[in-house]
Amino acid sequence: MATTLTRSSSPIAERRARIGDVELFYLDAAGDAPLVMLHGLSANANSFSAIITAGLAPAFRVIAPDLRGRARSNAPETGYSMADHARDVIGLMDHLGIERAVLAGHSFGGYLGIYLAAHFPERFDRLIVLDAAITSHPRVGELIKPSLDRLGKTLPSEATYLESIKPAPYLGGLWDEHVEAFYRAELVQNADGSTQSATSASAVAQAAYGLACEPWLHLVQQTRQPTLVINALEGYGPPGTPPLMEEAWAKATAAAFPAGQYTVVPGNHITMLFGAGASATASKIEQFARPS
Repeated sequence: MATTLTRSSSPIAERRARIGDVELFYLDAAGDAPLVMLHGLSANANSFSAIITAGLAPAFRVIAPDLRGRARSNAPETGYSMADHARDVIGLMDHLGIERAVLAGHSFGGYLGIYLAAHFPERFDRLIVLDAAITSHPRVGELIKPSLDRLGKTLPSEATYLESIKPAPYLGGLWDEHVEAFYRAELVQNADGSTQSATSASAVAQAAYGLACEPWLHLVQQTRQPTLVINALEGYGPPGTPPLMEEAWAKATAAAFPAGQYTVVPGNHITMLFGAGASATASKIEQFARPS
């Protein structure tokens, strides 16, 4: 049975569906035109809750799954290629009777969006890529390591786990109900009361390998849908840290799409999804994807 989050006037339902070999958890926000949103490498569907409530509903019916191996979805031992993830997304759309949708993805979800738009052009009208580019930062492993390190932690309680996240440099002091809900969504409590992330570190590693195996420039050039690349240029870490997606790389990616556009929002790679960043990002999505 679905439960309902009550953080906005437009309810966001929490649902589950058996899709092939996995049970996927997904958020289903009431609205009209279908908009499928895909989260980052180690993230979950709640990374979009602030954006949804900032202005996407009720113009859009937002469907945002936890990708396989992440948070509340099943985590099979193998099966984390782009093709595996794409089958899940198409299967979920089929399950919901959604023939065509606007597609948006953040970071890893942006690459998955490119893969889907290129391989299933008949299913997607427009594509929105949030902070993903065909050129990766040479320090990407170093920059995202502080975020990925949480996956291996077991802490005494949920409260302790959340307190350990709050000082993260990439959050820049930002902490509100949406950021907290995002991190709470991945937590699981052990029998002794200790808490850890339910997101599988193995799944994340396999998904990262699958991402590295794809010919991204070729796929971008094969993507015919109107595409918007949204870029966040603040540093992803302490003062002096560079953005995760440099402006030049994001602009070059937008230019490589046959029908690409480029725009900037405030925040960094994660804070573009929350607070003031969420409002700006929601506005850019709404303007680009608004039903005609």
